[in-house]
Amino acid sequence: MRTYDFAPLWRSSVGFDRLFDLINDTQRLEGQDNFPPYDIVRTGENAYRISLALAGFSPDEISITAQQNRLTVAGSKAEHTPEHEYLHQGIAARPFERQFNLEDHVEVERASFENGLLQIELARKIPEAMKPRNIEIGAGASTRKTEKLKSVDQGQAA
Repeated sequence: MRTYDFAPLWRSSVGFDRLFDLINDTQRLEGQDNFPPYDIVRTGENAYRISLALAGFSPDEISITAQQNRLTVAGSKAEHTPEHEYLHQGIAARPFERQFNLEDHVEVERASFENGLLQIELARKIPEAMKPRNIEIGAGASTRKTEKLKSVDQGQAA
């Protein structure tokens, strides 16, 4: 397992610690199980969709939790005795937990389940305070001083 040394970046960067942690966590995730299969699609400038293939699961056996930059999808089948003797069981209905890291302003809009496919719609909603804005350029301090001096001089002359 390889870890990266971010010491040079730490000395000149402020507030990027979460990013460095995410990069280091990718090493941990390499050995992770790839079940269930999923797609992540960009559906617009600020919209995304995560699709998970969950054959054999019903909506009440799946939980979706969004908590502080992390989306967790978990599923577990209710325990029951099999009605049949399986000769081959290729549909994996084992318990799972899949986590997705989200950017600061990405929110879950809605989720739907149809034909064994769980669709989670996400949207990036940037607050107005963080959007670019034009700053008006006013008169400088030196301009204000000369205006005050002129008005004082004019007052004394009268």
